[in-house]
Amino acid sequence: MQDDSIFDFDELNEECGVFGIVGHSDAARLTYYGLHALQHRGQESAGIVTTNGEKFHVHRDMGLVTEVFSSDEVSKLIGSTAIGHVRYSTTGSSVLANVQPLVFNYAKGEIAIATNGNLVNGDKLRKELEANGSIFQTTTDTEAIAHLIARSNADTLEGAVKETLNQLVGAYALLILTNEQLFVAQDPHALRPLAIGKLGDSYVFSSETCAFDTIGATFIREIEPGELLVVTQDNEMCVTRFSEPKETSICSFEYIYFARPDSDISGINVHTARKRLGRQLAKEAFAEVDVITGVPDSSTSAAIGFAEATGIPYELGLIKNRYVGRTFIQPSQELREQGVKMKLSAVRKVVEGKRVVMVDDSIVRGTTSRRIVNLLREAGATEVHVRISSPPVKNPCFYGIDTANRDQLIASNHSVDEICKLINADSLAFLSAEGMIEAIGRPSNEKNRGHCVACFTGDYPTKLYDALEVEETV
Repeated sequence: MQDDSIFDFDELNEECGVFGIVGHSDAARLTYYGLHALQHRGQESAGIVTTNGEKFHVHRDMGLVTEVFSSDEVSKLIGSTAIGHVRYSTTGSSVLANVQPLVFNYAKGEIAIATNGNLVNGDKLRKELEANGSIFQTTTDTEAIAHLIARSNADTLEGAVKETLNQLVGAYALLILTNEQLFVAQDPHALRPLAIGKLGDSYVFSSETCAFDTIGATFIREIEPGELLVVTQDNEMCVTRFSEPKETSICSFEYIYFARPDSDISGINVHTARKRLGRQLAKEAFAEVDVITGVPDSSTSAAIGFAEATGIPYELGLIKNRYVGRTFIQPSQELREQGVKMKLSAVRKVVEGKRVVMVDDSIVRGTTSRRIVNLLREAGATEVHVRISSPPVKNPCFYGIDTANRDQLIASNHSVDEICKLINADSLAFLSAEGMIEAIGRPSNEKNRGHCVACFTGDYPTKLYDALEVEETV
């Protein structure tokens, strides 16, 4: 993963993506392709575990999918069932021991776990388990799941999994692999996306539907809140529950930023939703300018929607450098201040002498926004008006997004006018929470139409347990 901390970038980072397939002769290679499609969800590490029904074959390492897996490594992953994971850490250190899928041996055999999300009671569970003799090998809260399963007195593994899941609080889209079965679970609020597809006779599971398209699988449906699927090596699937569904609270930022534009969530195409966000933003915060541009790549769709709604031309005023390496020499302080230029360049002939609306998906700390505004000004833009296709992020996320604590969130400590001055913009406007929910258009009668809006409003869908204490110590 590129060390963005070198440049003090303040982007949001998702924790990870999961992929699984059952009963396919080329399971490892398809999982590789699936993880490659999910690479945007985690660029720190990657791993695949396969089983031939008798033993696990495992390869995990730090780095991008293409760096971790050579053709030879993939060919060594024998078996017709596989789970894979790409990770960006929000809990636990960036070390090999934390790379998922995590693999354990216990009295009843081998077990591998891959999860997307974050447990808000993870520290609480860990302390209780350690007090009862558990010894942890990693610093990620996913390991607590394995300990709970191993310590269960349930008669069957399915019973142990259900008992364990009912002790978890937070966000988790979860794959649990044994040599006989694959368990697939979605937390009762469905905070993180997880879908099921079919490739021939094989069941496929993925954090996003774009991975199905990559391998030629057909989307079937999304995993329901509180649902547990148990799939055998013969592709026999049992659909059961470990919990009654609670109010659906899918992370709003899946639509705004995280998911790939070609993915669908709740039947809504992400690119289309982002265009509608841009159109709604134009209605709420029109600016009389000459050109619209978006911060690539996640804001491009919203910028196009803004331009369509206003009739003002959309142009590529900012270009992303897609070939910045993962590692590079630590820059001097002078280069650190201008480090954003390694990622983005302003197109002078597009913005010079023009009044520009710069559409972005969010502002977290504000440092990157200021640098991009200054890039446009240095390229000759006469005015830079910033429009954000989400509400102000005022509260930390405890469900698997790497947001800072409140003290580091610029919208928690400054008014919109103050932020405008801090980022050196001529004007600044955010999309309203109501406008965001309406524009995305989820067909739901649930609270906030089934969105989690905690980072905007402070209304968290679950109890927070020790999460607030952790925030105070960050």
